[in-house]
Amino acid sequence: MKFEPLPLKGAYEIHLERREDDRGFFARMYCDDEFAAQGLNTTWVQMNVSLSREAGTLRGMHFQREPAAEIKLVRCLRGEAFDVIVDLRAGSDTYGQHCHVLLDQDALNAIYVPKGFAHGFQTLSDDTELQYCHSTAYAPGHEGGVNPLDPDLGIAWRRPVTVLSDRDQNLPPLAECTAL
Repeated sequence: MKFEPLPLKGAYEIHLERREDDRGFFARMYCDDEFAAQGLNTTWVQMNVSLSREAGTLRGMHFQREPAAEIKLVRCLRGEAFDVIVDLRAGSDTYGQHCHVLLDQDALNAIYVPKGFAHGFQTLSDDTELQYCHSTAYAPGHEGGVNPLDPDLGIAWRRPVTVLSDRDQNLPPLAECTAL
């Protein structure tokens, strides 16, 4: 695996190394030793998968507060997604800033999202499926989010938004969020 630091400290794009032969390919998505060597989380207590049927679907920007704050490792299993994280860490030099990674089934890449970040994505193709590994189990009483369409975030979503849940549409703007 290759770990590429993103502009927001602690976040990484991870490139899986493909081993190909006439049958297809094999790639390691995760390795305790390699993650530990980078100083990254090596405990995953929950794995989830999402399927978004329509290109342009927007999900996010979600996070969990302490004591249930979580680290995420997200990879695209099918399709393509414009994956975005926003730094919400109290005292961070990059508070309120975002960066993105294009997750693609063929690119064999993933994004490592540290604690203190909101996470969301927009699908760029129909039937996009993402897999998430979480360092902490989902805790409904600690969930939160930032409105993904808040102009103060400055996120240039790649497509017109075709599907956005009522919950995500009604998330507060960045100015009303408390730092994590």
